[in-house]
Amino acid sequence: VYSGITEAINQFHPEIMAIEDIFYGKNVQSLIKQGHVRGVAVLAAAQAGLEIFEYSPLEIKKAVSGYGFAEKKQVQMMVKNILRLVELPPSDAADALAAAICHIHFLKTEQV
Repeated sequence: VYSGITEAINQFHPEIMAIEDIFYGKNVQSLIKQGHVRGVAVLAAAQAGLEIFEYSPLEIKKAVSGYGFAEKKQVQMMVKNILRLVELPPSDAADALAAAICHIHFLKTEQV
C-alpha cells in the first residue's frame, strides 16, 4: 500500500489528499485492518508534504448524492454522472473519486 501510494504521488504530484475517516462498523477485525491501511496512506501523504483533509463517510455520500446514507451503487452512479464517465467506476474507485468530489464541495463552501 505504502509503495503504491508513494508511486502515485511521485507520478502525479498532488498537493492534497482527501481521505475518508474510518467507517464505524460492527466487525472489529475489519476496522483494525482499515485503520492500518488508512494509517499507511496518511503516512505516505504526510511524508510527501501533502495537506491532508479527512471526511466522514456521511459527508462524502451527502456531497455526492445529497443523502448521507446512500448505498454504494448510488454513489457509483452519482460519481459516473458528475464526472460524465462512460462506464460505472468500480466501487473502490468510486469511493476515492467521491472523496475528491466531497473535498471540492467543501472548498466551494469555504470560498463563499
